[in-house]
Amino acid sequence: MRLDPLLQELLPSFAVEAEEIAQSLQAGLVELEREISVDDRRKIYDGLARGLHTLKGTSATLGLEHLAELAHQMEDLLSPFRKELSRMPAELADALLRGADLFILNTKAYATGQDDELPPLPTLLTLHQLETLPDSRAASEAEPTLLEIHGAQSAQPVGLPPPPVAETPVESEVLQTSAASVPIEFEGSWRVNTGEVLSLMREVERLRELRLRLDDRRRDLEHTVNLIASEREAAGQGDGSPNRIRSADLRASVGSVIRALRDDGQEAEDVVATLEEGLKSISTLPLRTVLDPLQRTVRDLCRRSRKEARLSVVGGEISLDRRLLESLRAPLIHLVRNAVDHGIEIPQARRARGKHSEGAIVIRIEQRGNLVFIEIEDDGNGLDDQRIREEAVRSGLRSQAEIAVLLPNELHQLIFHPGFTTQAQVTATSGRGFGLDVVRRQVATLNGTLEVQSRPGQGTRFMLSVVAELGSSPVLMVRCAEQLFGIPLSSVESLLTAQQALLRVGRKRIQVEHRGQVMQVSDLGVLLGLRPLGMVEEGKPLMVLRSKGQQLALAVDEVLGDRDLVIRPLPPELRALPAYQGAAVLAQGQLMLIVRSEWLTDPERLLTTITSAGHRALVVDDSLTARALHRAALESGGFLVHTASSGQQALEQLATGSYDVVVADVMMMGMDGLAFTRKLRSRPETRNVPVVLVSARDADSDRARGMAAGADAFLSKKDCASGRLLTEVSSVMSRIRRQA
Repeated sequence: MRLDPLLQELLPSFAVEAEEIAQSLQAGLVELEREISVDDRRKIYDGLARGLHTLKGTSATLGLEHLAELAHQMEDLLSPFRKELSRMPAELADALLRGADLFILNTKAYATGQDDELPPLPTLLTLHQLETLPDSRAASEAEPTLLEIHGAQSAQPVGLPPPPVAETPVESEVLQTSAASVPIEFEGSWRVNTGEVLSLMREVERLRELRLRLDDRRRDLEHTVNLIASEREAAGQGDGSPNRIRSADLRASVGSVIRALRDDGQEAEDVVATLEEGLKSISTLPLRTVLDPLQRTVRDLCRRSRKEARLSVVGGEISLDRRLLESLRAPLIHLVRNAVDHGIEIPQARRARGKHSEGAIVIRIEQRGNLVFIEIEDDGNGLDDQRIREEAVRSGLRSQAEIAVLLPNELHQLIFHPGFTTQAQVTATSGRGFGLDVVRRQVATLNGTLEVQSRPGQGTRFMLSVVAELGSSPVLMVRCAEQLFGIPLSSVESLLTAQQALLRVGRKRIQVEHRGQVMQVSDLGVLLGLRPLGMVEEGKPLMVLRSKGQQLALAVDEVLGDRDLVIRPLPPELRALPAYQGAAVLAQGQLMLIVRSEWLTDPERLLTTITSAGHRALVVDDSLTARALHRAALESGGFLVHTASSGQQALEQLATGSYDVVVADVMMMGMDGLAFTRKLRSRPETRNVPVVLVSARDADSDRARGMAAGADAFLSKKDCASGRLLTEVSSVMSRIRRQA
């Protein structure tokens, strides 16, 4: 179709506008099927009428008469129900939703120059008799009949796209949804508010003025430096001239420049913050632009499966980078579809279990600095652990023996394996076992994490965390032993100092009274395995943390102040560590780990730390990464693990605490692993402690030197990477127990 060139240029803007209107139509139609107040119904009907009128008028103006006619037909269908303010029958909503889909498909095709491939637009929404619709007053009681569409005998009109329940192929099924719920993107263009651009221009002017002032400060400093140089030269020549500069004048000059630079620095900080906010407003969109269309997805899936479910969103107003939103779209679509198809039961089954006939699907979003946490939870069946075990064995993923020892969270991770499914039959929406694998891989490409929790008969929760490219996180920087850590500032309520008068010391725990409340005191070094359990020293800083309703007083060695830092994900091999949510790079290039607030305040983990009767292990390595890897491996076997960054520090910890095994690196700075092992064997109190040496070298001569130093086992780094560390440690301990 050839339009006037001027009108053709307007088509991309109209396609974006039409998509926004179609999304509003979609949300309104889904809401009109529910029991809502008459006032709310009136507002929605009026909004739908305005949207359709805009689509009709703009289409006619651009010469798209057939699209104007489609919008007109949709108006005719809507009009009687708008007058009566009645609840909308599901069949009518089907027709209007599919009409909106077709409108968007056509406008997008015209805007991108692909209209030659479009089939002729049929007369889709003209009814033989409007009276064939169920009586609107009895629509909630009578079984509605299908609309008779002119020129078609089925509820699926000719030429319309299918409803948003996709068939195969496997990976594309997670990416498909209704046409109206897929935003139209045109390369190289964003819709930007004029006010936002003008605001950025004003900040650029401020930045230009600041640059000029900094040039003045530089000249002032150069002048002062030249005066000082002249003064020194005169002093060296013994010039007794009375015009020599006095020290007080120099101090005043330098002080003036310092004060001016401080003021300029504060203004620069303000300009950067304003520019950052301006860029965010331009390059981000609210999450609701992705989540609102999922109401349509839930509605259509329930219609096909004869289920009832309602989708609720908490935190949809949070704005994220447009590119991140687009990457999150497919995982969110699939997880919501998965909740309806696998989780939510049919109404009869839900009532038999004492549940409401309408299932609940809730999406919660929380942003902490530049970290975004998304939860998708349903109150349905939950995961069937027995079926997962059976399928894992049947498909060869795990042996019967391996399945028997898996923890629940490890078992649930199997559902993300490619091709894994517990569905007996393949349906239009699921059963091939690739959907969750697509979700996992998509989240991994975003350097994010994906977890699942489930309770049989009560529901399932998927938890995603990703990094937003824009923005920084306020972090409180603390020191524990010789290492620096960051605590999210949003979880820090207050700071206080440990005083023996306020501490309550019991046999297994220490508590402190603060503002009329008694809370547990934990040492960050103990929680992270940096040192054994001990008393909290007088005068030690305590941070009062609150996360997910839990409160804790956390003892650290020093509080170094707050910073605004960009938190990045940990490398893949460290993401399984539950204590850390990421890492940040400091000004001097040091890497600082950021500790999860919810991990610190988790009451079950704290109780385990205090009362654990498991084996204790000490990991000695001057590499932070190696310590973390060895610790993760041993903790997975039930060990309580402490770490030391040098042989000397390990000897100090062994002097105050007992351990069932020591894992030490051979190639350490200062005291190496061989010298450290010989030292242990020379002391009566540590002579019999099992020692496993780890080395990057794997020659027979290296192994012989390690055993000669007194080691009980010798592993290469390659052996540890392949998972042999836990097995070897257990073997050494068993062998020594038998010998004893």
